[in-house]
Parts: sequence; C-alpha cells; structure tokens
Amino acid sequence: MFGRKKKETAAIEQNKQARVVENDLGVMDLPYLLLTILLVAIGLLMLFSASFARAYYITGNSASYFTSQAIFALLGIAAMFAMSRVPYEWYFKLSRLIYGVTVLLLLAVLLVGTNVNGATRWINLGFTQLQPSEIAKLSLIISLSVLMTRNQKDIKSPRTFFACAGALVIIAVLLIAEPHFSATIIIASLWFCMMAIGGTNRKYLGIIVAVGAAGLLFLLLSGGYTSERITAWRNPEADPLDSGLQILQSEYAIGSGGLLGLGFGKSRQKYLYLPEEHNDYIFAIICEELGFIGAVGILILFALLIIRGYWIAMHARDRFSMLLAAGLTTLLAIQVVLNVAVVTNLLPSTGISLPFFSSGGTALIMQLAESGIMLNISRSISHSPK
Repeated sequence: MFGRKKKETAAIEQNKQARVVENDLGVMDLPYLLLTILLVAIGLLMLFSASFARAYYITGNSASYFTSQAIFALLGIAAMFAMSRVPYEWYFKLSRLIYGVTVLLLLAVLLVGTNVNGATRWINLGFTQLQPSEIAKLSLIISLSVLMTRNQKDIKSPRTFFACAGALVIIAVLLIAEPHFSATIIIASLWFCMMAIGGTNRKYLGIIVAVGAAGLLFLLLSGGYTSERITAWRNPEADPLDSGLQILQSEYAIGSGGLLGLGFGKSRQKYLYLPEEHNDYIFAIICEELGFIGAVGILILFALLIIRGYWIAMHARDRFSMLLAAGLTTLLAIQVVLNVAVVTNLLPSTGISLPFFSSGGTALIMQLAESGIMLNISRSISHSPK
C-alpha cells in the first residue's frame, strides 16, 4: 500500500515537472540584469579602445566601429527588456516554427549569402548583415529543451536520443557547408552539455565522445586547413608572418600588459599589429591595457553572471524553463571559455568571439535577447506552480 502511494506521488511530481506552467511575470532577477549591463558597458569601452586605430585606417573615422556597436547595444538592450516580458512558454509552443525559420535562414546563407575570406556566413540586409548562426544557437537550445521536456519519461531511450541528435545534425551540416567550424564546435559542445543536464543515457554520450575523438584525429592526420592551424598553435614561431602571426601578436599583447597593464587606450598591438583586435582577439587588448588584474576582474564578472544563470536554472519552476536557462547559461560559458583559451593559445584558433565585447551586431543583439529570456524565467521563480 505504502509502495503504491509512493509511486503515485512520484508520478504526480514528474507530471508537474513535465508541464510548462504559466508565467506570472514577477520581478526580474536584479543581479543578473546588473551584471549583464555592466559587462555590456565595459565591452563598449574596450571595443572603442581596441578598434579606433583600425577604424581610422579603414574608414577614416576612429569611432566608426564603436558607434555601430553602441547602436546595436541599444537595440539589444531594448530587445532584452522586450524578451523579459515574453512568457517563456511561448518558445515551447513555437519551437517547431523557430527551428524551421532557422533552417531556412541557414539555407538562405548558402544561396544568397555574402562571402568574406572564403566563408559565406552572412546575409546582407543593406543597412547591416545578419548572421543566422547566432540564431541557430538559440534555436537548438529551445528545440532540445522541448524534446527533453516532452520525452522526460523516455529520456534515456534511443528514440529521444536520436530525436535530439537529429536537431543537432541538421544545423551542424548547414554550418559546415558555410563553412563555420567555430559555430559548429560551439553547438556540438552545447548539445553534449544539454544532453548530460537533461539526463540522457551516459552510454550514448560515451559513444559520442569516442566518435568525436576519432573525427578530430582524422582531421589532424588528413592535413589541410585544420592541420595547419594545429601546427601554428603548437609552433607559431615557425611561420611568424603568416599562420603564427595572430598567435604571436596576441601573446605579445598579453605579455606586455603585465600585472597592472599599460593603461586604458595605451595598447600598442592594436595599431594594426594584431589581426581581429576588435573582434575575436579583443581579450588580448584587455590584457595589454588592463593587465592581469583587469582581465581577471572581467572574468570574475563573467563567472558571476554564469553562476547566477545556473542559480536561475536550478530554481526554475518547470523542466522546460530549467533546461532553457541551463542551455543559455552553458552557451555563454562555452563561448567565454573557448575565446579566452584561444586568445591565450591554450587552444588552436577557432574564430570564437567574446560575448558582449567582440564587434558584431547580430551576436550582441542575440546575446542580450537571450539575457532577456533568462530574466523572463527569473520572473516566475517567486511564484509557485499552479
């Protein structure tokens, strides 16, 4: 009798978790909001410092990159507050539409996209360029959250695993076709983390790790572009004017900063020595100007934001919002860790931007919109499920 009652209670609790409850739009999480705004503000200042030399060289206006990024930041903040008012259960209901639009945008990139340095990743809208890969990251998080919520009882089954794998493969294939390997690495890492958080069968995750390791080994042994990057990573001094240039100049910038830095605006490597100093390698300029202490301070801010994001996920009142918040926070963590690892040459160069800091309108707007989703989820924490 007691055993049956215990099973019934457990089933009721499981059904509650599987159900997406109505969002009551309570008070948004203030620490998360303040940390986000602070990182955006610091990011704009550092972007101005890092970009003004190249901006003047290319456009004749030293503030052109900063002005563009500031406009996108304002649009992004507006999107963040707007998204904080959109009930998160809408994403549950519209997940298939969101995923379908994402696939269409990725296909449109291959058909009418703008080619830059051999890669087709952007759609020219006239006034700006849209990068669908940034939308694809959010779309995958929503899709996985929905699939793992609907199939909670069968989360360890092959059917659920392959459904989630299919959502990844379609997007990954389209990204590889661009080619956009850095985005592919991010979404693959994100998928693995979300599957682990969702409770999938560990045996399947072990198989994925083995397949991934075999694929990486194949790329290393087959030569070509990927192999050249690995060679440059291991020995940048062998080709200091070509494949090793960016790595060496980044290391010079970091080393020049020392403990306290050269001072805001006083970087030397940004004067056209370090490629992508305002984009993927902006953290090297941070280290040069603000030093070890300043760089660590910024990383602490990121760490606090990530910890707060997981706190929101842990206190979410249903499984879907928990997975959604955990996925968005994991995406932020992956991008920060990979960017810093690349800039400091702990990992080969992969072209991953630093959230809220690197130049890029689509990325910044999407990052702030995703912060708005996190704030919306935080609004419901103070309310118990109905």
